[in-house]
Amino acid sequence: MIQYVAIILFVLGLYGLLVNRNVIKMVISLNIMEIGLNLFIISIGFVYDGIAPIITSSAGTGALIYVDPLPQALVLTAIVIGVGTTALALAIAKSIHVKHNTFDLNEVEETV
Repeated sequence: MIQYVAIILFVLGLYGLLVNRNVIKMVISLNIMEIGLNLFIISIGFVYDGIAPIITSSAGTGALIYVDPLPQALVLTAIVIGVGTTALALAIAKSIHVKHNTFDLNEVEETV
């Protein structure tokens, strides 16, 4: 079920990225896409009734179901990369606003 929410968020962000001509709205759409992708990756690694993959002597000898920690590590890395991408995009948006006094890309194309 959560995979569908993640796909909807990704498609919604993609739609916003393709339709909007405002730089700030495009950055927000890019972040919505990132959230959808991160949620999808985390949902793939989810195991119902799974436990953390920490093996100790008190864990017992029975057959236990462990959660895969790799998707969680990948999402943590993706979050850091997403913050950097957002910071770069906002810096470019600020530069566009300072130079052209607008965030609308249609008006920027007219002045070039």
